[in-house]
Amino acid sequence: MSDQFNFKYSAPTEAERKEIDSIRRQYAPSNQSETKIERLRRLDSLVKNSAIIWALCLGIIGTLIFGLGLTMILEWNIWLWGILLGTVGSIPMLIAYPVYKWVLDKNKKRYGEEILKLSEELLNETAKDE
Repeated sequence: MSDQFNFKYSAPTEAERKEIDSIRRQYAPSNQSETKIERLRRLDSLVKNSAIIWALCLGIIGTLIFGLGLTMILEWNIWLWGILLGTVGSIPMLIAYPVYKWVLDKNKKRYGEEILKLSEELLNETAKDE
């Protein structure tokens, strides 16, 4: 038996280095502060997207329950439970849009003042530059 130690080393290629660097940047703490326009965009998407997510979740859950009720009626001939589940499933579908509007309005009240302040600052900065 030989007491040799074999070690093979290969350096990453340039493409691999770029990929490693891009992955590393995603997990590294951010040293740069967020610019005003980035913060404005992030707040705007937060206001809109959270309302959309709530409405979609309610709509999807309601549709699935409603579909199960329809399946019970049409495929399995279980009329009573099918009608009950269809009715129960229609409730989240019906309230999805009012919940969307409510969450949107709540988020506009919560973040609206900061969004208006940031947009005013940005508009004033661009007016000074021109």
